[in-house]
Amino acid sequence: MSYRRSQDFSISSMIQFNCNGSLSTTKKWTVKNCTSICLFEIQLDDKISTTLNELYIPSRTLDYRIYELTLTVTMIESLDLKSSASVFVRVTAAGITANLVQLGTSMITRGSQQNLQLNPGAYSVDPDQNSFDASKWKYTYYCRIYGLYNFPNFQGILLPIENSKIDPYNPSCLSNQSGLIFGNLTASPNSSLTILGGSLQSNQIYQFMVYMENRKNSSIQATGYVLVTVDDTHPQLIVIGCVISILCVPNLEYQFVNPTTQVALFALCVGNCINLQNIKWNIYQGSDNSSSNYTQWTLFNNTVFYENIWFFGKNTSNFTATNQLFLNNPQINLWRFEVVYTFLSVTSTSALNFIINQPPYNGSCSINPMNGTTTTLFTITCPNWYDEDGIKDYSLYAWTTDISQKLMIAYSSVSYFQVRLPSGDNQTSLLNIAISIRDLLDCVVEVNMSSVHVIVDFVGINDLMTSLQSSPNTLTNNPIVQLLSSGDQNTVGQILTAISQQFNQMNSENTDQAVSSGVPAATILVSSLGSSSLQGNSTSVNESALTEYNKILNAQANLRDYLMTFTTNLLITTSNSIKLQSSALVQITQSTNQLTRAALSIASSRCYQLSLALSSMATQIPYEDAQVAANQLIQCASNVLTAVNGPLQERTSTLGLDYSRANMVPTDYDTDLESPWSNTNLFGGGDQASVEKNRNIYYQKQLANQINSQVTSIISLLTSSLNIHLNIGQNSTINTSQTYMSLETISVTSLSDRIVKQIGNAQFHIPSDFNLNTNDNSSISLRSKMDVLASFGDFSNTNLSRSVSLSIIDQNGNEISFKANENNSIKLIIPRDPNLVIPSMYLQNVTSINSTTNNLLFNYHYINITTSLPISVHFEIHSLNTNLAYLFIYKFDQTPQLNSSINLIDGWTIFCPFNLTNDDIYRYFIDNQQTPGHQSLIFGIRELNSTEINSYCLNNSSINTSLPITDESFNFTSNYELRIYTSGCYYLDENNNWKSDGLIVGSLTNHFETECLSTHLTSFAGGFIVLPEPINWSYVFANADFLKNKTIYLTVVCMSIAYILLMIFGRFKDRKDIEKLGVTPLSDNDKSDQYYYQIIVFTGQRANSGTQSKVHFILSSDTNETRVRTFSDPHRKILQRGGIDSFIMSVP
Repeated sequence: MSYRRSQDFSISSMIQFNCNGSLSTTKKWTVKNCTSICLFEIQLDDKISTTLNELYIPSRTLDYRIYELTLTVTMIESLDLKSSASVFVRVTAAGITANLVQLGTSMITRGSQQNLQLNPGAYSVDPDQNSFDASKWKYTYYCRIYGLYNFPNFQGILLPIENSKIDPYNPSCLSNQSGLIFGNLTASPNSSLTILGGSLQSNQIYQFMVYMENRKNSSIQATGYVLVTVDDTHPQLIVIGCVISILCVPNLEYQFVNPTTQVALFALCVGNCINLQNIKWNIYQGSDNSSSNYTQWTLFNNTVFYENIWFFGKNTSNFTATNQLFLNNPQINLWRFEVVYTFLSVTSTSALNFIINQPPYNGSCSINPMNGTTTTLFTITCPNWYDEDGIKDYSLYAWTTDISQKLMIAYSSVSYFQVRLPSGDNQTSLLNIAISIRDLLDCVVEVNMSSVHVIVDFVGINDLMTSLQSSPNTLTNNPIVQLLSSGDQNTVGQILTAISQQFNQMNSENTDQAVSSGVPAATILVSSLGSSSLQGNSTSVNESALTEYNKILNAQANLRDYLMTFTTNLLITTSNSIKLQSSALVQITQSTNQLTRAALSIASSRCYQLSLALSSMATQIPYEDAQVAANQLIQCASNVLTAVNGPLQERTSTLGLDYSRANMVPTDYDTDLESPWSNTNLFGGGDQASVEKNRNIYYQKQLANQINSQVTSIISLLTSSLNIHLNIGQNSTINTSQTYMSLETISVTSLSDRIVKQIGNAQFHIPSDFNLNTNDNSSISLRSKMDVLASFGDFSNTNLSRSVSLSIIDQNGNEISFKANENNSIKLIIPRDPNLVIPSMYLQNVTSINSTTNNLLFNYHYINITTSLPISVHFEIHSLNTNLAYLFIYKFDQTPQLNSSINLIDGWTIFCPFNLTNDDIYRYFIDNQQTPGHQSLIFGIRELNSTEINSYCLNNSSINTSLPITDESFNFTSNYELRIYTSGCYYLDENNNWKSDGLIVGSLTNHFETECLSTHLTSFAGGFIVLPEPINWSYVFANADFLKNKTIYLTVVCMSIAYILLMIFGRFKDRKDIEKLGVTPLSDNDKSDQYYYQIIVFTGQRANSGTQSKVHFILSSDTNETRVRTFSDPHRKILQRGGIDSFIMSVP
């Protein structure tokens, strides 16, 4: 095997087991120098892992030699059982890139009176080294008048620029050679050349060439070119480079560009670049003129039409053309990207020329056999593929019906490899296969292969589940476990994907069955984005159906927990490695109700490590690869975040494995006295069942905080990875069933009055007036994100809400503070889970109430609004007679009163028939600014009489704004129905707690979404609770006499007596507790002692940690010890469980 020194490369292994015992092994890679004989082992950098199945060697690690790479695998249970395998690798040199000007710019503009400096010694690049050593090379320069003549030559030998010989057919660029100055004559002779002003003619284009030859090895050569347009002005020097430099590989006068990737360029102005007026990019398509040996460039006419579609940043220093430019113009092989800088008095032009890098060709691919199961080995053969740059790898993808859901199955550096495939379509078992062949310059061609029929190997999966449940000691004999233990990431990824897909389908079927059997959907699953409500929603629970559901759920969760452990030791190497592993993680975490805490911890950490690796290589891979990897990783992050919050929000069931692990005595129980496990105060106290339940919740919260932090880091890393590739106006959208994230680069001015839409009706509306804390007015990034479930935080009312967020990020990846005015705030819509069950309205049988007995003017209702965060209250009233009108009044914390002499209300409204909505419901809401500080709300309703209706409702063009006041008792002619719910707007602070500062609930809030008005941007959720039927005070007052309520009155009297007795007992206990606060002198202290010590004894929270025995002790020092002393206190019990006792000991 041969690799260039500038390449990263990896060597993978496949370990096959043939044993019945433990599969635990140790692995060790060694690298030996084989220049002569392979005896001397090389010490690799500590950052290179040599103890995994795969060995990854970063670029520039090994020198130009042949190496022997050996893997030795040793069985831990029997160190004598070991096996080794070796491979030989040759590390070769990559050619240097000769650049005459900075960044390898193809064309620049200079004035005829300006000096022109060509400096290949400073600007050339050696990809095998960290810097270019100019002293190792010889330099020869040539020049010709471009488009008119070839390079001057004598008898077929090119004449250097300083040569005075004359070619009559191809004149020299210079009339004399006195205008040439060669630099660096001592350290690196001729490594730079300066052509003095006045040496070149105006209105001409010159092509300069440098020929470089290695001083030690003349067979190592390089050539570089630059075109110079000369005019009569004094233009500034503009240079152009590629944002992803490795995707722009020089090829003589051009740079390669891949037709399957976007090209992102940037321009720099070198020198005094003040008074810049405008920047403009132009695109040209080229054709060769073989007779004159030059390229004819033609302006691409559709630049304006495709602006912000194919082309981005046309008037900025950064310009991007997507791959659609090349894919839609396959007949064009030559492209020029020109930038024009316009200053007050001069224009500067530069360009970068590209030639299309042709993808691999002339090959074919086949798969065999054409049908099988998920454990069948399918052989992939791709012979005869050829590419001038060399084939880099082969990547296999599979999908059933939707190609946008295709999964990466495997990647290989060889054209022959074997894979295991996931199951095909549920109906036909058909699986579509495609393979991508990539060359060393990352140009890709995709080939569709014959579809195959793949069915699930139920026997293998059932055997694995049975072994895990009944006889885990025999798992090592299971063929699937042996494959997973092989450590090969292709194999592990394929097995995990195949099993997870099947389990995901089984979980979906199990959930559907439970819901159809009467289990409320909102209690066992979190709906995906864009989904609709499941049929069979119910507010009551079918316990037998729930028990059966949990039984299947836990069995599958246990296997998923076991499978997750095989992802921990997979080496992360290339972007293919990230895509493969992240794809498998998305599948195994897709069923968020089946992820234990152990599985979540592994998945979250793994997703973070993959995101970190992607961020580190973001400047070295195509945008298309970064986008695919980010898509998978953001799904993984969203899955684990949903899974860890599901049980806390009571949206998914508590898993049995989590519960048992939480309440299992820890191994350090006897040594870790401060272990939270034994501190029952952390778990709310109570009986054993309550402590066990709360202990499990405690550990779930601990993990939720950890995962929240990791997911925040993952999102930040993925944002930076994508932002590198995005230009102004460009958008990268990840839209899946589990999460939505949009990342867009925009100008600051375009943020004003902008609507940012998400899934469904979720959206942010930015106001026109705001304060943005940034000094950079060029561009910002807008990151919009939506998740299926809001985080738990410290507030449970968000359990039915989606989570939405909007962040503004500067060019350094830091979030920018955004502040809107309170009178012109941000408007956002937060959807709720569609499986939310809205209970039916409560019928108010008001026609049966005799109001004259108590002279009631209104039918009163009481609701409790005590809550830790502000809420809005929403009223829905449905009259059984839609022609009636009502007066609605309310008062916080006391009964509202309204008559001719008293007006004690906090608000009122009149419900007129013309106010009715399409569903014949009157609606009224009190926003969250009015409710803080109040514990209750009492509201009253009365029906308006015909006179009041005529006065206040019929003439609706001039509505009466006064109150309809009467002293008569209410008289309802028709019953009405009532429903009340509360809502809220909350944001997540840095401590993962929900807050409501600066948030107002909007009037558009309904059952399915909350409208919020905010002055800042962060992550938001909406609260929602349908209140139980309110207390009808009118009915209470009408039936409050003693004879009708003997039982109630006796109960109240008994409870009052019990309360008084408990108060007396509590005071007695308080006095005992006060006694415990004192410091007790030991009873065996001697009055003649001179020294006193305070001893504090912590008994601890563990069961049976207290004692009633007398405790004796001896304290020893380096020089002496006390006599036997005794802990005692004649006034109180000491050394009780959870106690802290303080004593004073005296010594001579």
